Amino acid sequence: MSGVSTEDNGDGDPRRAIELLWGVSAPPRRGPKPKLTTADVVRAAVALADADTIDAVTIRRVAEQLGVSPMSLYTYVPGRAELLDLMIDHAHGELPVPDPGLGWRTALTAIAEDQWALFHRHPWLLQVTTSRSALGPHSFAKYEHELRAVEGIGLDDVEMDAAVGLVTGLVRTTARSSLDAARLVRTSGLTDAQWWERAAPVLAGIPAAAAEHYPLASRVGQAAGEAHNAAEDPAYTFRFGLARVLDGIETLVNARATPQ
Repeated sequence: MSGVSTEDNGDGDPRRAIELLWGVSAPPRRGPKPKLTTADVVRAAVALADADTIDAVTIRRVAEQLGVSPMSLYTYVPGRAELLDLMIDHAHGELPVPDPGLGWRTALTAIAEDQWALFHRHPWLLQVTTSRSALGPHSFAKYEHELRAVEGIGLDDVEMDAAVGLVTGLVRTTARSSLDAARLVRTSGLTDAQWWERAAPVLAGIPAAAAEHYPLASRVGQAAGEAHNAAEDPAYTFRFGLARVLDGIETLVNARATPQ
């Protein structure tokens, strides 16, 4: 299942994670009514990750946010691995449902744009990456909507999975570049334009003969830098790449629809 993933120091208990994701409750225990719900714990963990990084999400830190003891938190989630699954599925629940009346290309574009925005709201989603899936209802819905965008256009099932994987993979890669660039500005205190202003006098002192050895790099790098006012523009790369991926899918679909 493409684009649905989680990572932790351990894999946790997949059965318990699935029970939590799908609301399969254990038999009620005797005693006072719990102060919290699992949803409260997940929301607190997401808020902590949004404000910091995924490394900030520990059972102890989440418990502190909620004003309870770390041991009491295990009443709601058995460990960090399962909590990460719940967080990812919670975030996927923010994705809107694509309009069923859209054409496949417009639908995939909308899906990609929504996921680009999601990664920028929750950068920690890019810090939890592995091939294993968060098997929750929102994550299944995400994959279902991606597949519906290409259902019936002329791809077989394996190709449908690969097509949405190409799109979601592109979103992840370019969103990571975008967030890395923003993080660099924050940590260095310099925008790309300011950095280039400092570098330009040094580059100007390099003998012209040196630039002659790299004519394409000099020409293209200058053109791109002037166009983006930066070394790169991940948002431009995202949308340029998305259009080219969709062009390729369209070429394949059209070739199969054309009588030989």
